[in-house]
Amino acid sequence: MKRPIYFDYMATTPVDPRVSEKMQACLGVDGIFGNPSSNHYYGWEAHEKVEQARQQLVDTIGAAHPREIIWTSGATEANNLALQGALRFYQRKGRHLITMTTEHKSVLKTCEYLATQGYEVTFLNPEPNGLLDPEKLKQALRSDTVLVSIMWVNNEIGVIQDIPLLGELVKKSGALFHVDGVQGVGKLPLNLSQWPVDLMSFSAHKVYGPKGIGALYVRRQPKIHLEPIILGGEQEGGLRSGTLPTHQIVGMGQAFQLMQLSYGEETARIRKLQDRLWEGLQPLGGVWLNGDAEQRIPHNMNIRFDKVSGESLMLALREVCVSAGSACHAASTLSSHVLTAIGLNATQADQSLRFSFGRFTTEEEIEYALAHITEQVTRLRNTSRALF
Repeated sequence: MKRPIYFDYMATTPVDPRVSEKMQACLGVDGIFGNPSSNHYYGWEAHEKVEQARQQLVDTIGAAHPREIIWTSGATEANNLALQGALRFYQRKGRHLITMTTEHKSVLKTCEYLATQGYEVTFLNPEPNGLLDPEKLKQALRSDTVLVSIMWVNNEIGVIQDIPLLGELVKKSGALFHVDGVQGVGKLPLNLSQWPVDLMSFSAHKVYGPKGIGALYVRRQPKIHLEPIILGGEQEGGLRSGTLPTHQIVGMGQAFQLMQLSYGEETARIRKLQDRLWEGLQPLGGVWLNGDAEQRIPHNMNIRFDKVSGESLMLALREVCVSAGSACHAASTLSSHVLTAIGLNATQADQSLRFSFGRFTTEEEIEYALAHITEQVTRLRNTSRALF
């Protein structure tokens, strides 16, 4: 059976063969399989690989020092460590934090949990284009605000928040600034040594690396303190205990390095693919792009099809794999919280699908998908008219 075309790169990416090759060398008895914390030959060589990967992340994100990289199991843990760790450590300063209603569930759920622990959370709504009005943030900041958490690139609609501008507002207030950087790294230029960001979360499996590994950037100058949320063997400077998975860390380092080397050329190619898909859908009529049309990454298109149920269309597209929203709540029957936050009603949100592209998407796949999508949208609309 021929496998369908994959248009869900925002959910996860396949591991690049160059990444899996590096990982394989850290698994077998003849490879670098030792515990990086062990004080002997096998531990030392594993430790060296871990530190090489740490430096690869430093070079990619423009960090100032390798110790600013804390390995985690993924971005969900990194977000939890940033929010819970900062609020607990700095609670004498205050117990207020600010975020957006369009954040990833790992941020929203953490904020909801912190609210049950005596912290106060302000949830800011975006404008209809998905972007945050800086004036709203400025008005929400208070003397007891400990932390602000804003996603760089939205995982559902692909819009890009102006992190340097927002960060300057946060810094002037004296609060800490955390950014979920998962969907931005490798797609946009980044230099954290020059950005007013204290904490940034990353994940490997969004950039052609393995699942189960991520990192949290924690600024050293001025030094940011966190309370750990996982206790044990004091790895990662005591901020994240647990045996380091050498093969996954090596994979993440290699994946980030490859993104750094190719993001400009790769982004330009993907932009052409996106433009072609959007252009090809226009003859259908009643096709709308959710989120800002300009301030967005080309890897994502969240599209609303009038008079078509998104769920019905997704099931009808047997030869193209897309999603109705974030993979983290794919089992939910509720409308996307991101789409409703930007003003879509339940019907409009449910008419929307997310198409996302990446390194292995081809022009031929775009053309084939266009024909398939056009056929199925037309069929479903005709069926709907016949019923009524």
